[in-house]
Amino acid sequence: MTANPIAETVASLMPRARAELTELVAFRSVADPAVFPRGECEAAAAWVADALRAEGFQDVALLDTPDGTQSVYGLLPGPEGAPTVLLYAHYDVQPPLDENAWLTPPFELTERDGRWYGRGAADCKGGLVMHLLALRALKANGGVPVSVKIIAEGSEEQGTGGLERYAESRPDLLAADAVVVGDAGNFRTGLPTVTATLRGMTMVRVEVDTLAGNLHSGQFGGAAPDALAALIRVLDSLRAADGSTTVDGLAADAGWDGLDYAEDDFRRDAEVLDGVGLIGHGSVADRIWARPAVTVLGIDAPPVVGATPSVQASARALISLRVPPGQDAGAATELLTAHIERHTPWGARVRVEQVGEGQPFRADTTGPAYAAMADAMSVAYPGQEMQVAGQGGSIPLCNTLASLYPRAEILLIGLSEPEARIHAVNESVSPDELRRLAVAEAHFLVNYAGAGRD
Repeated sequence: MTANPIAETVASLMPRARAELTELVAFRSVADPAVFPRGECEAAAAWVADALRAEGFQDVALLDTPDGTQSVYGLLPGPEGAPTVLLYAHYDVQPPLDENAWLTPPFELTERDGRWYGRGAADCKGGLVMHLLALRALKANGGVPVSVKIIAEGSEEQGTGGLERYAESRPDLLAADAVVVGDAGNFRTGLPTVTATLRGMTMVRVEVDTLAGNLHSGQFGGAAPDALAALIRVLDSLRAADGSTTVDGLAADAGWDGLDYAEDDFRRDAEVLDGVGLIGHGSVADRIWARPAVTVLGIDAPPVVGATPSVQASARALISLRVPPGQDAGAATELLTAHIERHTPWGARVRVEQVGEGQPFRADTTGPAYAAMADAMSVAYPGQEMQVAGQGGSIPLCNTLASLYPRAEILLIGLSEPEARIHAVNESVSPDELRRLAVAEAHFLVNYAGAGRD
């Protein structure tokens, strides 16, 4: 077997990568001060800035974005005339949910059965470590052949748009010939994948009011309008009998013509319980990559423990609607709002407030950057060809970058394969995937430096 110095260097750096990821995961960097103190995100941002300075990055800055969070920026100049590649990751994370459901503490990186567990290990603190690994391997083997910009976002999981608005106000800052977004993942472990489409997202908070205050259910129940029951009716109206999303006026019949996703594989990846059916119709890929999907994220209602026999005067829910490529998130928001208002029963008062939005994304996969990545992944994953897949999630910055820099190629790779269980309890990262994707990214930068570009 021919020696691969880059791969050997990355392998030698894996203990350092684990130590750094341990430090990063320890920051409870949820970008919501109602969940964890703001100082946790600030400390994580400072860690990223220090790491960039240690690697020789110039102009390292903590960018105060309009949503009140910080993004970290740095520039590593390359040879004169070399192309510029922007590397993206985010250091903020989802809340840990029920910490008692984690087998090990969510903010302590812990190895178990060959994987590293911790909130943000894959999504997306591991993505930042992947970028650092790739750059260190190149520096140890002749140098980085391109100019590199790194941007580490501080509020991606909240969808509050701070970095997007900052980039629009400073369009020179993130300009690049190619962008590698380290916030996606392989279709499955060991199968190199770039993500070419993302669903957009709109998130709304719905509040239903029916009474001046709660009432005794024995004295008033049966005639007094129950706000919680009204809200349940509204939420049920968003799905057909088979579970398909039904928002009045919103198309929900598009198809996916790329990589297939077998139902048995999906059931295993999603850990669907035996005997429970999947929802919707069409192929799995149709449902999760090409069609809208509504999810009730939370309901404010009395908990079962301690509940009193009362008719509820008010109820609230947080609703997410994933918007596929080819549809506009703003238009989808209007349709969702109108649907909720139209389907609220009994003349109940309803208020719909939008709390987040991001447009869907579709990449052009025909340029030199994709060819360079395909070659690089074949080196990092011997015997495997790069696959092109969709992703049901949203990364709002992608559309902002595509709008600001229409000639830049945008590639999405990362560590969030199905076993990673991102956004759920017991999130983890495969160290083998971290190692191989760092090798792939390093080879991509070498390939892209020598590729022909318009």
